[in-house]
Amino acid sequence: MKSALIIYSTTDGQTLEICKRILSNLHVDDTSKIVHISKAKEHDLTQFDKIIIGASIRYGKHKPELYKFIEENSSLLENKDSAFFSVNVVARKPEKNTPETNPYMQKFLNLSTWKPKRLAVFAGKIDYPKYGFIDKHMIRLIMWITKGPTDIKNTYEFTNWDDVNNFSNRLNT
Repeated sequence: MKSALIIYSTTDGQTLEICKRILSNLHVDDTSKIVHISKAKEHDLTQFDKIIIGASIRYGKHKPELYKFIEENSSLLENKDSAFFSVNVVARKPEKNTPETNPYMQKFLNLSTWKPKRLAVFAGKIDYPKYGFIDKHMIRLIMWITKGPTDIKNTYEFTNWDDVNNFSNRLNT
């Protein structure tokens, strides 16, 4: 049986939840694990058959730590069975929920030296009650502009878990 390392970069936790679902669907051994990108260098990446990276977007960007990790490990990532997925609220829109149509995935592919073998885009979650004052109102403004939900008393989960399951199943082949 093969092993997988799932590395994540998240702002509010939805990317980690998606990683947990992916791992639960993979046909991998018990050495497989999920680690935050800041802890990934503590692991011997060569010991894993698959490396999957998931990263969220905040204010239109993936975190710089994502690009730094990829730069430091690009040759290893290129030689592994690898995958990348982006989590962003823009993907709630059907016309922007594929790797080919999502602007953040396209931006990632243009900026990254790594060309993952498999790609996915998942819609994230807006959790207004959890946010601080500035994030709450900035995200609300962005949602108003993009015709998304603006009631700051509510949480809105857009993740299509069937899509996450389907991606997981493709990773098993």
